[in-house]
Amino acid sequence: MNILSSPRHKAFVGIAGAMLLATSAGTAPGGSETAAAPFTLEPVSGDLTGSGATFPAAFYNEAIAELESLAPDLTIEYSGGGSGTGRSDLAAQLKDFAGTDAPVKDEDVSTFKGGEFVYVPTVLAPITLSYNLEGVDTLNLTPSTIAKIFQLQITNWNDAAIAAENPDATLPDEQIVVVRRADGSGTTENFSHFLDNAVGAGGDGTWTLGYGSELEWPDGTQAGDGNGGGAQLITDTPGSIGYVDLSDAVESGFVFANVQNKAGNFVAPTLEATTAAAANVTLNDDGTFFTGWSDGDEAYPIAAQTWIIAYTTQPDADTAAALQYFLTYLVSADGQGLAEELSYAPLPAAIRDVAMANIAKIGA
Repeated sequence: MNILSSPRHKAFVGIAGAMLLATSAGTAPGGSETAAAPFTLEPVSGDLTGSGATFPAAFYNEAIAELESLAPDLTIEYSGGGSGTGRSDLAAQLKDFAGTDAPVKDEDVSTFKGGEFVYVPTVLAPITLSYNLEGVDTLNLTPSTIAKIFQLQITNWNDAAIAAENPDATLPDEQIVVVRRADGSGTTENFSHFLDNAVGAGGDGTWTLGYGSELEWPDGTQAGDGNGGGAQLITDTPGSIGYVDLSDAVESGFVFANVQNKAGNFVAPTLEATTAAAANVTLNDDGTFFTGWSDGDEAYPIAAQTWIIAYTTQPDADTAAALQYFLTYLVSADGQGLAEELSYAPLPAAIRDVAMANIAKIGA
């Protein structure tokens, strides 16, 4: 993992220091949850560009629109493109920040030309299993059945395995069309990481594709660019199923499956179930964690997290201040409230604290 501090690190805490103290104060004795701090920073000016994960893109773009009125001299552009694109762009110093749903691999850290970087967790959300199947409004799926569907080992909707998990459903004799991402995707990584933990290397071996932002999918799957591209394919393709973030799934009007969690319960992809999953994550010192396949009776098993990553040493103080301003807004009460309106779950207090501490490490 990226090392977050060293003798060479130059902390720039002016703009974020007060917010860090306020946010840290949001955890009561014993670690109980309290509200995030409100956003009270003075406006800054500058230009920022970012690219990467489409999973949080609706939140980032709405937050950018809100900041246009709060800081009219600050211009921020976020172009999406997938987590892999964001990491590559930041590594090559083509962007000021990157959105990523998965941590940078250890072997790739040395490719980041700007040196040390920090992870700033921003929101949580469930990855839905959205489907287009007329007459089936409720669907339960176990990890084993999901793995077999996406490996094209189960190819028809009335397969005995699906029927056994849905005894009250009338399943059609219809071919399953699997929709997956074409681009290097953090959503793919989190979805496949869940399967690998549940029924892959961490389970009974049913899932054989491993996990990562790009997989060797079997021939016959349909690929879309970004969460939006995958959602469009599902909309256009009767009999299809795909993994799509909740925000895009809700916007598309999809129905989505209940997924069996580690406790054996079928759970819907709600914000409450995502928060329940986040309550049991292992939070690393650098701010990374994995929300999928968490413990808990009410935890949704394909809950996911996302970060913005940025270099700790910026080319000038104005860019550093602009980044701190933007990132602080995202994890403030104002930003987190906006996220909930867009079908994202807010960060728990402990994760907010790490986010603010990492924002304070960004300097010039």
